[in-house]
Amino acid sequence: MSEDALDVVLIVEDDPSILMVLSDYLSGEGYRVLQAENGEQAFEILASKPHLDLMVTDFRLPGGISGVQIAEPAVKLRPDLKVVFISGYPQEIRETDSPITRKAPILAKPFDLDELQSIIKTLLA
Repeated sequence: MSEDALDVVLIVEDDPSILMVLSDYLSGEGYRVLQAENGEQAFEILASKPHLDLMVTDFRLPGGISGVQIAEPAVKLRPDLKVVFISGYPQEIRETDSPITRKAPILAKPFDLDELQSIIKTLLA
């Protein structure tokens, strides 16, 4: 299989242990994984990588930027990009009242990795 045939997932998560677990798990499931620890890194990846299928983003990130603030312009730039929000505070995501939060799945931390995989498979089907 060529590298281009893999679904590309961007994970935006500031907790190194969660980032590592998600990256290892999704890589093991056959995804090509890109990692960002904050909004700045996420925007750099979004600007430089022509192909992304899905973004998994935490809501609370360092530097005063939220996962919603990353996802909104990302989806405008790439209308086919799928988004999954993860957060220890899922209600905060809903309260932003952003159009993207009404469509994108929101997983409350801690969550089951198989549940994440099921959501991703559904979104990318």
